[in-house]
Amino acid sequence: MRTYSIGVVPGDGIGKEVVPEGLRVLDAAARRFGFKLELAHYPWSCETYKETGRMMPADGLDKLGRHDAIFLGAVGYPGVPDHVSLWGLLIPIRRQFKQYANVRPVRLLPGLKSPLAGRGPADIDMLIVRENNEGEYSEIGGRLYAGTDAEMAMQQSVFTRRGVDRILRYAFDAARQRPKKHVTSATKSNGIIHTMPYWDERFAAVGAEYPDVKRDQYHIDILTAHFVQHPDWFDVVVGSNLFGDILSDLGPAVAGSIGVAASGNINPEKEAPSMFEPVHGSAPDIAGKGIANPIAQVCSGAMMLQHLGEGDAAAAILGAVDRLLSEGGPRTRDIGGQAGTADVGKALAAAI
Repeated sequence: MRTYSIGVVPGDGIGKEVVPEGLRVLDAAARRFGFKLELAHYPWSCETYKETGRMMPADGLDKLGRHDAIFLGAVGYPGVPDHVSLWGLLIPIRRQFKQYANVRPVRLLPGLKSPLAGRGPADIDMLIVRENNEGEYSEIGGRLYAGTDAEMAMQQSVFTRRGVDRILRYAFDAARQRPKKHVTSATKSNGIIHTMPYWDERFAAVGAEYPDVKRDQYHIDILTAHFVQHPDWFDVVVGSNLFGDILSDLGPAVAGSIGVAASGNINPEKEAPSMFEPVHGSAPDIAGKGIANPIAQVCSGAMMLQHLGEGDAAAAILGAVDRLLSEGGPRTRDIGGQAGTADVGKALAAAI
């Protein structure tokens, strides 16, 4: 029997509630399609930080590196600064395992309503590809003259040819697998004088290697407006770490709810484990109430199975989500229902 080793990190807030439902659905898919998931659970979170001063133990990355994939819930909780939780867990994982492609599908699911008037599923179906290892999220910089009138903070962006080219090629390769075969680049080369013109140059150079794929680019400010006014224009959208991060929250909002938005932190060469997580974060305002939407976690599980080579099982999960929403199955409050987290998870597992 095909067996995959999965490191499970529920994390904080609603991560602890949606991960069990994601695992319930994954277990149903594994039983139906004849493979096995061997799970190792790691209770690392902001609680861990408060108790030990670290988000994960010193050998945490070594432990995670033994797995085929990582299934993450959410990171962050009041009382621990966001930069501490992010740089103590998520970013080390993304960088240690060279998960340089953050991939976030944006699709208006059947049965859901977009906040944009008159838009249906045919209008909103895009893939946002975010550079995940460098760009604006570098550690280079610091502060000087703290507490004085001369106080300053500096942050250095890093754009390497290797880093930029590989994420652009990932985006173009992804577009080749989609019907529209179209890549849009997010830039800001009219205002950011060095890094963004460089990004544009590499986008043109790499794009020339893909004559079968259409390409265009927009400055990030007008691009956000086009996401709202013309979501049907977009197929694959590629951006730097910061721009991709912003767009991959805006996209799900346009598609109706961030509670259904999945993501993968991908090591495309499979030299190390990739990590799969929902976009929504830990949502401390609803944590512990049992009302969080597990669909994003479930769809992240489908992305994980697709990455592991279990395409039929991944398709079955996504099909179950579509049927549940289009046929009036249980829904959580964020998408117009009253069901609890476990109600949705159980319904999806049964559908598979």
